[in-house]
Amino acid sequence: MHEILSPAESQALLLSLRVSSVAVVAALPFAFATALFLARVRFAGKALVNGIVHLPLVLPPVAVGFLLLVVFGSRGPVGGWLEAHLGIRFVFNWTGAVLASALITFPLQVRAIRLALEGSDATLGEAARTLGAGPLDRLVNITLPLALPGIVSGAITAFAASLGEFGAIITFVSNIPGQTQTLPLAIYAALQVPGGETEAARLCGLSILLALIVMTAGEFAGRRARP
Repeated sequence: MHEILSPAESQALLLSLRVSSVAVVAALPFAFATALFLARVRFAGKALVNGIVHLPLVLPPVAVGFLLLVVFGSRGPVGGWLEAHLGIRFVFNWTGAVLASALITFPLQVRAIRLALEGSDATLGEAARTLGAGPLDRLVNITLPLALPGIVSGAITAFAASLGEFGAIITFVSNIPGQTQTLPLAIYAALQVPGGETEAARLCGLSILLALIVMTAGEFAGRRARP
């Protein structure tokens, strides 16, 4: 990798993989809980809640990044408190790129898991309950296996989408080499330099190859996860 890419390009690639992996893992428990809630619970205003969950898919990524900056920036109500009391800083940090990616791709995980749960037999959980299975037992032995295809599909789709996230990240955490510069931001930076088209083309090719590998692996894993 280091022979093909420059140190800065390798750094951008590794940071992209790191940000996408952490974003998917961090968001997955919340995505599962949200999908389970939407799939199994009936309540007034469900359509509104579903719309709010999926807002990041339709909002401009730059708008999402700006909202994150307002809320989680050093002067924001949440970001300011976290930095002052816990020493946690998102803005201009790779953790902020994780937060932005997790928020943007969160609906993809929720939707995939919800579709898997809604396509399964909901009476299995009720039957297990009547036989004496507790909530945790039903969750581990029935709900999770039923949701597994959606979990795998959603996680891999979110990972692939996170690799290509640009607008929210650059707006929230800027484009700092070695700290927040992921592959899409490295491509953008290369295009701002005279004669940088070759580097940008090389990084684009790498992005395409990486996306193909992830989506192919996702298709294979999704088939293996189906009962």
